[in-house]
Amino acid sequence: MSRPPKRTTAHAQPSRGEGHLRIIAGEWRSRRFSFPDAEGLRPTPDRVRETLFNWLAPYLPGASVLDPFAGSGALFLEALSRGASRALCLDLNGDAVASLRKHLQTLGCDNGQVQQDDALRYLDRPADSTFDLVFLDPPFNRDLLLPACEHLERNGWLAQNAWVYTESESAPSSLGLPANWRLHREKKTGNVHYALWQRTA
Repeated sequence: MSRPPKRTTAHAQPSRGEGHLRIIAGEWRSRRFSFPDAEGLRPTPDRVRETLFNWLAPYLPGASVLDPFAGSGALFLEALSRGASRALCLDLNGDAVASLRKHLQTLGCDNGQVQQDDALRYLDRPADSTFDLVFLDPPFNRDLLLPACEHLERNGWLAQNAWVYTESESAPSSLGLPANWRLHREKKTGNVHYALWQRTA
């Protein structure tokens, strides 16, 4: 989804017409891509992604992945590079969607899907398939995270022991996420809290 700026951190990039991301590891290690420099559209910083994917290393190969607020697509592409069996991402920004589709074509990737859609609207319906891993990095200060989590849980989007990654402006313990989600790991960088949760049946 197109993102209004999150609180300023050391990772903010100046507006230069486009931004850039680097795939850290996996099949497409060190490949670099540009993405539209729309307001707030930026990749999760390399060091945060590296930490997250270290956490996920035992669980990612063969996983099905959902990224409802894809933005630059950094997490989506990284997951595919590291062995996800399939991945779906959503974003409202048409330029971002077109850019990500071009990246998949360049990589010759046929197990990634990009859709232009509103995340909450998309998730607020019964799921037609389940996902092992979900990335949730919605725009801050718009009360999107909790509804997205509730939709995922209520509408059957999550596999029995699914993993859910969240980025938020508030500490994970204060988010009020579904009671059957167990906080597995958490860290804070600047004003951003990021955490990994595991769903339990």
